[in-house]
Amino acid sequence: MVNGVELRHLRYFLAVADELHFGRAAARLHIAQPALTQQIQRLETLLGARLLDRTSRTVALTPAGLVLRDRAVALLGHADRDLAEVTRIGQGSQGTLHLGFVPSVLPLEPLRGVREFRDRFPLVQVDLIEGFTSHLMERLAHGTLDMAIVRDPDPQPGTSLVPLVTEPFVAVLPADHPRAGQQAVSGGDLAGEPFVFFPPAAGALAYEKNLAPLLESGHRPRVVQEATNWTIILYLVAAGLGVTVAPRSASFTAPASARILPLSGTDAATTIYLATRTGDERPMMRNLAELLPNRAHP
Repeated sequence: MVNGVELRHLRYFLAVADELHFGRAAARLHIAQPALTQQIQRLETLLGARLLDRTSRTVALTPAGLVLRDRAVALLGHADRDLAEVTRIGQGSQGTLHLGFVPSVLPLEPLRGVREFRDRFPLVQVDLIEGFTSHLMERLAHGTLDMAIVRDPDPQPGTSLVPLVTEPFVAVLPADHPRAGQQAVSGGDLAGEPFVFFPPAAGALAYEKNLAPLLESGHRPRVVQEATNWTIILYLVAAGLGVTVAPRSASFTAPASARILPLSGTDAATTIYLATRTGDERPMMRNLAELLPNRAHP
């Protein structure tokens, strides 16, 4: 406080101003009356103004005391609110959290954890940013994201990964494809088929892992059309422009004119991770991480 005035001085003064009696004010504050008298005198010295007119029987506020009473209520109110805000930020229950995510996680559980987090911590603003895994990891490393929910990310210096969900791949074919009526297809069955896929810029590791069912059979697909998200890819497949291999959850948005088939002869799987900057252990982020599902498995 200015000129050595402390918050406790204002609280002591307000107690006297409310009670207009040093004995009752001291009892309310749970301090000895002489100590209270000394602190009020100290406050008057610091401010260079008499705040109270005292006699052996009465206590009254001076004009300066009347002004300080109103100002002290406001000052203490602001201080309490500001300090409470600091406490909430320190506990991770207030602030802004910038969370990146890849669209293919939308049908899964991770973003349900975000909803629960918002319910528990309504004073935290969660800013959701959609993008490719590679772009989200770059933003995380550069500090423009706090966390990211990504799929099969490439290693990035200064970042840490926690697996959340692991799932298999499926084949997606047009409904009129000759193999659309089969119970399952293999990567080899799709060799030579025109492929609809996302660009390598989305993430090198994710790109290769998604193609694993074909690569394991010794074939690399001929990509005839690229798209920036799975919904577009699935609709292009349904329109007959080609076939694709997708994470199972990504196929949930496929139109009725597409056929989703299990992939046989492969154990290839894709994993969703929570990515953070190494060493960033702010309570706000820990609170969210604790609400995200973790059911990753080989």
